[in-house]
Amino acid sequence: MNIVLLHPDDWITADEVVLRDRRAVHIREVLKAQVGDSLRVGLLGGLCGQGVIEALEPTGVRLSVLLSEPPPARHRYDIVLALPRPKMLRRILRQCAEFGVANLHLIHSARVEKSYWHSPLLQPARLQEALQAGLERSRDTIPPTVQLHRRFRPFVEDQLPELCGGRPCWIAAPGAGMSLAAAPSVPAVVMIGPEGGFVPFELALAEAVIAQPVGLGDRILSVDTALISVLAQALPR
Repeated sequence: MNIVLLHPDDWITADEVVLRDRRAVHIREVLKAQVGDSLRVGLLGGLCGQGVIEALEPTGVRLSVLLSEPPPARHRYDIVLALPRPKMLRRILRQCAEFGVANLHLIHSARVEKSYWHSPLLQPARLQEALQAGLERSRDTIPPTVQLHRRFRPFVEDQLPELCGGRPCWIAAPGAGMSLAAAPSVPAVVMIGPEGGFVPFELALAEAVIAQPVGLGDRILSVDTALISVLAQALPR
């Protein structure tokens, strides 16, 4: 935990919070912090700053807080990702939060098992739990907005052009004439397929509507590796 994320109900005064959950345990047992120590803190969804420990009690940790710094910059890519298998989904959510992705769209695809949509990880509370783990690691406070789209064609035809909002849309495709590394350094939407990639119909439809194919190299990558490859090529500065 590289930042202690604060919630609105943690405040007991205008500039003091009390933590009574796993965050307090982490401060006492992992960080082994003492009264007077300063910790990196941030309001979930808001500013970052410093928290000074005022008291270590059996029932909680009390800190005085000053929030005055903006969170890190957002990544310039929004991600459209074919829903991965549940075992991989938690890791992908955390990775998107770590990289500062602003918007993650999980979509259906021909090679996505329908059972994946019944995963408990797609419940709002579980999504936020996975995203918060990424925020805590990367010292961020702004989680990605996650949207679910269960039908491929309506998403591509009716929603994708609007969410691109004039930005380029690139779709990862083996054998593409242009590599993502050579693409212009501008905000964009990047589409990543499931294990095995998008089927030809999906590629053709996306390209007919708005997308331009880009390559990620000669190797076949797993979904989570492809995601990191995409995001690492456009890190916020």
